[in-house]
Amino acid sequence: MRALRILLITVIVLGGLFIAADRIAVGYAEDKVAAKLRAAEGLEKDPEVTIEGFPFLTQVLAGELDDVAIGIDGMEASNGGSKMTIAELDAQMHGVAFSSDYSSATASEATGSARISYDELLKAAKVEPVEVAPGVTAKVVGLSDGGNGKIKVSVQATVLGQTLPEPVEVVSSANVEGGKTVQVHADKLPKLGAVPVAEQRMRQITDFQQVVDGLPAGIELDKVEAQKDGVRITVTGSDVKLAG
Repeated sequence: MRALRILLITVIVLGGLFIAADRIAVGYAEDKVAAKLRAAEGLEKDPEVTIEGFPFLTQVLAGELDDVAIGIDGMEASNGGSKMTIAELDAQMHGVAFSSDYSSATASEATGSARISYDELLKAAKVEPVEVAPGVTAKVVGLSDGGNGKIKVSVQATVLGQTLPEPVEVVSSANVEGGKTVQVHADKLPKLGAVPVAEQRMRQITDFQQVVDGLPAGIELDKVEAQKDGVRITVTGSDVKLAG
């Protein structure tokens, strides 16, 4: 019985040491991945990296991690030449294969979401006055949540030199085109006073698109939905290059 107790105590101690070593190793790996991702994407600070699954060391020996969660705040991307900021990008990476020195890492699959504020999305709209009819100009002055996944577009109009007292509000739908572009399309066009405006000219104001480039290689936009704090975009990807 004494020998059995000694064996049991030894196993418990060794198990505790293994768990401690495992947690130290996973913390080191998370820091390495975060630093590499920061350098690869030109981030101002390290992203949040969480390597899931236990034990970690056996995953290391296999050269592939089961799941890695990544959170990035304030990521800069391009929108067809100019810059824009993605407020939040959260991604769940699956099957992350990496090199022994952590210099490269690639995920076989990825899912997640990104949020773009209305102020950032507004950069793609017509914020300068555009003539939509003789004596009538219009411009987009604001974007906000329109409810039910829609975007509310506020259009300021000037008719024959007189600015309308209140912006005209347009409820618009948003969708993703080609995995990189957010398109905003008015469900119904507004009337600007009593002056008739051709639909094609009016849509030059109400309809616009935002190209989102600069995401980690392999990640694409999937779906978009308007929310109170901006548009939430679902992202998916395969063979996503995290570093290297």
